[in-house]
This record gives sequence, structure tokens and C-alpha cells, in this order.
Amino acid sequence: MTIREFKMPDVGEGLTEAEILKWYVQPGDTVTDGQVVCEVETAKAAVELPIPFDGVVHALLFEEGTTVDVGQVIISVRTEAGDAAEAAPVQEAAPAAAEAEEEPAPAARQPVLVGYGVSTASTKRRPRKAPAGTAAQNGTAAPAVPAAAPAPAAPAVPAQQNGNGQAVEERPLAKPPVRKLAKDLGIDLASVVPTGDGGIVTREDVHAAAAAALAPQTVAAPAQAAPAAAPAPVAAQAPAAAVEPAARETRIPVKGVRKVTAQAMVGSAFTAPHVTEFITFDVTRTMKLVQELKADPDLAGLRINPLLLIAKAVLVAVRRNPDVNASWDEAAQEIVLKHYVNLGIAAATPRGLIVPNIKDAHAKTLPELSEALSSLVATAREGKTSPADMQNGTLTITNVGVFGVDTGTPILNPGESAILAVGAIKLQPWVHKGKVKARQVTTLALSFDHRLIDGELGSRFLADIAAVLEHPRRLITWS
Repeated sequence: MTIREFKMPDVGEGLTEAEILKWYVQPGDTVTDGQVVCEVETAKAAVELPIPFDGVVHALLFEEGTTVDVGQVIISVRTEAGDAAEAAPVQEAAPAAAEAEEEPAPAARQPVLVGYGVSTASTKRRPRKAPAGTAAQNGTAAPAVPAAAPAPAAPAVPAQQNGNGQAVEERPLAKPPVRKLAKDLGIDLASVVPTGDGGIVTREDVHAAAAAALAPQTVAAPAQAAPAAAPAPVAAQAPAAAVEPAARETRIPVKGVRKVTAQAMVGSAFTAPHVTEFITFDVTRTMKLVQELKADPDLAGLRINPLLLIAKAVLVAVRRNPDVNASWDEAAQEIVLKHYVNLGIAAATPRGLIVPNIKDAHAKTLPELSEALSSLVATAREGKTSPADMQNGTLTITNVGVFGVDTGTPILNPGESAILAVGAIKLQPWVHKGKVKARQVTTLALSFDHRLIDGELGSRFLADIAAVLEHPRRLITWS
């Protein structure tokens, strides 16, 4: 029997890391080739990972919520057959797994799609460092903090036992984001008591060390051993400072979809010169058509809503103004006209905003467009949108009206020429056939890249969308 390792694959076309969202197996569970063992989130989407061999789970090397670099071992499995030479280091380390992980072994770099390799040796674990005593032996700059920290840090006790009190000269184990957090907070990682699996310093450990480091500034040193008693002396000196700093702010790590969205929006806002135009108009006829289509037996079982007809109106307007469907090639200094429409639909999910797109939306009938929209939204809500579904979009629709918002100035999805914000549809007084009547009214806002679309073209495009929705018979006459 041998032990085989499964490494974090490159699941997102060149992405270098992924966060483990959920483990579907535990040590001792039997797994088969192709079985999904965990769900991970990359900067683009949540992805389920299948294991490529049969066996029994030996160990899960990272906890849920941990960000893991591509190429690192995330799970080990006992198998009946395998490469004995490859499994030997794992087998030797198995009896002492509670004390130390595998020793580094030189190996060639494993290629990934971002142009550099991930060293196989980097996936091996270094021996754990002793949480308390080691820092002092390594010459920590602030010995007072580690000296007092073990008292409140009960979770660190197993790590101390597993470490056997051995001093390790190598730097503390921590992921790059955790190292950056420690640097930002001014915390020496050597002074932090690790509670993560394998002696890894976690974000919580850094925050705990930061809170402990703040105590000596306002409270006598003995108070570090009993943080619960700290508020009393502080209140005696200055009542306004009675609340611990940690309770006044919450820091949320920026990662996954939210991180890549933020980077993309900053890049888009300061690369493409944005122009936004607005139009407010009567959509009463479109809303009546929605109700009629819902009652149509030929469309039974399909999701019919205003967004469906708005999407169809955008596609008709693109056909009348094909130059809006383009992209800017900075390297070649060319405008690339697209003869297809991959229509993006912005979707708010618990993990952040994503923009999957309907491939070749221009060629779909109304029922096909309805099915594509329903599938897109359902997949996004489940967090199962694949990276491919979010690539190569040409135009985007964002429906801010579902939140009761009248309009906005949306930022372009990178690489696209325009984005249409749809406002709330409300019953308002409106002049209709010379009389003021209650009508269904909405506002559209179109942001576009002024390098690709000038004011005239953008205005005609937006006006055509509104014209179709104001008189939906144009879905036929203009098609």
C-alpha cells in the first residue's frame, strides 16, 4: 500500500492560487477516481475538484478557508498500487506526521499557464517551529509578546506538543497574504503562535498577535496574560478608549472573485474613457407583452420577464448599429469589430459580482434566449459559473432596477465596448396621447468606451433600445 498526493491544479487558465471552500471527504473515507473531494474558489469562479485515483483518504493538508498555491499538495490518499519511490517520503513521514511534515526534495519546476513554473519541492512542508520558545531562540525583536501569548492561545497547545520544542532556523510558515497582513500590521511572524495545520500562521493568529501587541501601549505588562481584565484600567484612564480596537473595526480579506473584480474595475475605469448617457421612457407596452407571453402555451415552462425583452431589444439595436459591438486592441492599435454578440449579464452573488455571458446571443430565438438566461442566472447563484462562461463578452446588461434603483453610471467590463444599466420600472405620471396618465416608466443608462463609440453612435444605439421597448412591435419590424 502506498500514499499518493493530489496537488492543487491550475483550474482557471493561469491562476496561481485557489481557496478551499469545502471538503466533501474526511480522513478514512474511501474515494474513487473522478469523485469530487472538495470545492475551491479561484479569482474567477467556484470549481469542484475530482480526485484522479482510488483509495482511502490519508490526510487533508489544508483547512477550509485556506488559500493554497497551485502545485501544493492538498490531500493524500492510501492506494493499493503506485510508484513506491514516489510514495516513499510520505510513508516514512507517516508515523511521525504529528511531529513534522515531509522534507523538501529537489524536483523540476512544474509548468503552469502564466509563464513560470511551480516548484514541486515547494509543496513539501518544513518541520514545525515551536510556537513559544523558538521565537526567543531565533532572536525575536519583541520577546514580551511571545512570552505572554501562550497563556490565552489555547489552540496552540497541540502544535507545541507536535513541535517537540525543537527550534527551527527557517522563517515561520505562512501564506503570502498572511505575510502581507502581518507586515501591514507591523507584526513579526516569528513572534506569532501558529494554530494552523502543520504549524502554519493563519490570519486569525496575526490578528490575535496584533491585539496583544496593542495592550502594552495602554495597559501594564501583566495585563497581557489576562486580556479580559484590560478594559478596567483603561476605563479608569480614559472612558472613551474602553472599547477594544478589534471591536471597532472588521477587516475582510479581499480575495477570490471580489479581488479580481476590483482589479478589473480599476483597470477599466482608468483605461477606457467612459461616457454615460441616459434615457427615460414609457415601457407600458413591453410590460403588457411580458404578461401576454407568460400566458402563451408555446412558451410554457420558460421564464419570461422584462429582462428577456430588454436583452432582445439590445440585440436588435446591435444589428442596427453594428459598430458598437467592438473592442480596442491596444497592442496593434486596431479596432476589432465583432460579428457575434456574447451578451453579458451582471450577477450579484455571495462571492461578489460576476459577469457570465450568453455565447452567440445574436443567433438565438426568444425561447432559446430565455433558456440561456435562466441557466446563466441559476448557475451564478449556485456559484458554479465556469471561467469560460465569463470570457470573451462583447456587451453587458446590469439590472440595478431589481434593487429599486432608478439608474447609475456602470463601469465597463474590461475588453467590452458598452454596458447598459436598467433602472427600476415604476408606475409614474406620464403624458400619453396628450393626457397625463399613470404609465410604467424606466430609465436606461449606457456607458461606453469613447475610443470605440462616439457620441452620435452611442446616442443612436441607446435610442434604438428605448424605441424597441417603447413599441415592442419593432422586435419584428426591425429584425
